[in-house]
Amino acid sequence: MNKYIRFDWAMKRLLRNKANYVVLEGFLSVLLGQDIKIQKFLESEGNQEDANDKYNRVDIMCEDHDGRKIIIEVQNERAYSYFQRMLYGTSKDVTEYMEIGDDYDKVQKVFSINIVYFDLGQGADYVYRGRTDFRGLHDGDLLKLSAKQQALFGGKEEPADLLPEYFLLKVNNFNKVAKESLDQWISFLKTGDIPDSFDAKGLPEARERLRVASLPEKERREYLRELERRMVENDAIKSSFIDGKDEGLKEGLMEGIEKGKKEREIEIARSLKGKVPIDIIIASTGLDESDIASL
Repeated sequence: MNKYIRFDWAMKRLLRNKANYVVLEGFLSVLLGQDIKIQKFLESEGNQEDANDKYNRVDIMCEDHDGRKIIIEVQNERAYSYFQRMLYGTSKDVTEYMEIGDDYDKVQKVFSINIVYFDLGQGADYVYRGRTDFRGLHDGDLLKLSAKQQALFGGKEEPADLLPEYFLLKVNNFNKVAKESLDQWISFLKTGDIPDSFDAKGLPEARERLRVASLPEKERREYLRELERRMVENDAIKSSFIDGKDEGLKEGLMEGIEKGKKEREIEIARSLKGKVPIDIIIASTGLDESDIASL
């Protein structure tokens, strides 16, 4: 077992403690490329502390240049509709924290940061960024905000600066030597280890504050039980996959045998057609009269 607490468990428990904000602020600052200060955690259905809760999402109100909202979600189980889940999360945040009657210029920028531990989509990279650009169908030009809009929205130049933005971290794809700050964070998310050489913003504090051994006894037992539960679930998933694969091989073999038998019967019927009565061909091959007639 790694000596550091899994990031998703820490995010729902330890990192919500104001004294530990520095860890999550470090991760967000490195990913977004600007200093982020956490203002508060927003209370939503995603911020459940029940170990059986199916959501691994936390909503955070942050202070950057604009006081934006950030959703962070860690997903361990395979979810084919995960992109729709990302869309639902951002849409919900846009509307959930607006007051009735607010003008639309009060809608705040939302970042959706998704840390996934399964193969989502086809791509070899380990960090993807999604923005909404508006390009002309004919000239291919990038639509910009007008001068008045830029003044209203603090100098933002493009609609993408206002609309939800997505980060997808496919941590299992990471296989590099971690030298730069973001790679150090991705390595930690994948392996659960923080080597002494890692100095990215937030990681030195994580090294000190996310040690399993430093947890109170009750929380340590809960954490270990959670790890055991995940191990049992992963083992069940692997077993189901193997069983399904074996069953598929058996079914494929039987289908192959049946297909070969059918092709052999057709060849026999084709060779006998016109040489012997059709009732003899039917008896010899088991084919229907219509099948034989079509040969």
